[in-house]
Amino acid sequence: MNDQAEARGFGATRILFGVIWAVNTYLQTSPAYAAHFLKMFGADTVTGQPHWVVVYGKWAAGIVGAMGAVSVAHVTIMIDGLLALSLLTGLGFPTMGWVGLIYNLWLWSTIGGFGGPYTKGVTDPGTAIIYALCFFLVIATRAWQSVSLARRPPQTVNLNALHAGRIAFGLLWLFDAFWKWQPFFLHHVLSYLKQARLGEPAWIEAYIEFFIHVLTAIGPLTFGVAAALAETAIAVSLLMNIALRWMIPFGIVYSLGIWTTAEGWGAPYGAGFTANKGDVLGTTNIYVIAFLFIAANVYLNNNEKFSRNTKFL
Repeated sequence: MNDQAEARGFGATRILFGVIWAVNTYLQTSPAYAAHFLKMFGADTVTGQPHWVVVYGKWAAGIVGAMGAVSVAHVTIMIDGLLALSLLTGLGFPTMGWVGLIYNLWLWSTIGGFGGPYTKGVTDPGTAIIYALCFFLVIATRAWQSVSLARRPPQTVNLNALHAGRIAFGLLWLFDAFWKWQPFFLHHVLSYLKQARLGEPAWIEAYIEFFIHVLTAIGPLTFGVAAALAETAIAVSLLMNIALRWMIPFGIVYSLGIWTTAEGWGAPYGAGFTANKGDVLGTTNIYVIAFLFIAANVYLNNNEKFSRNTKFL
């Protein structure tokens, strides 16, 4: 296996993750972030969810209210700044990786609720899992050690952990695919795109409107079934470790398409922007980061196997 090339691939992906994190951390310095912080922790974030989720959300809102929304917002910005610095430089890992994993599970399960299936129409489990998974992949690949051109230490990648991350990513896609097969999604595909247009600038609205026309021509139900099939195929590929060489680029392109439309390219375009992480391009970029971590291992391993098999031909 090309250890040095694989290490550089992991390291480059970690740095890209850090760049995204740094941009979003900068956006969180907007006064709008602090102004809306307490509201994000309130019951509005869990509307339509079961009683236990509402209780959890109100409990978190109570803690934030007691500490002061502005103070808590500043603390989260400080934590995000440290995580961005660690991702960009590799300093503080693996400890900071575990901090990022736990922090995101807490932050997004409060601000973002728990996603599907608790909220009607939601077709993913929120953003907590994918953010936490990316930190886990940094830890599994030991990507903080992977930028130097010097020879990489042996046993750098925890292969069992990396495979566990791939399977977890596959389960996440399987969960998404399950909800895509539900009648609500299949018969309300266009509603997701129409809602995403609200508050966006003219160029994004035109971009989404183009896809609305395309989906209308194709037939919303046809597209809904195609999306469900695509996500099922991605899930099976990740879980079974088959055809990843072709499925990873497809998954990246699919992620870019599905979330830049359904999430309207994220923020900071809307008037209600609060600078949550991932808002630069919505959830797209974080799914792409997870794919890139897996790709660095899959492609370089496959290339090495190909080289061995053809060496004496």
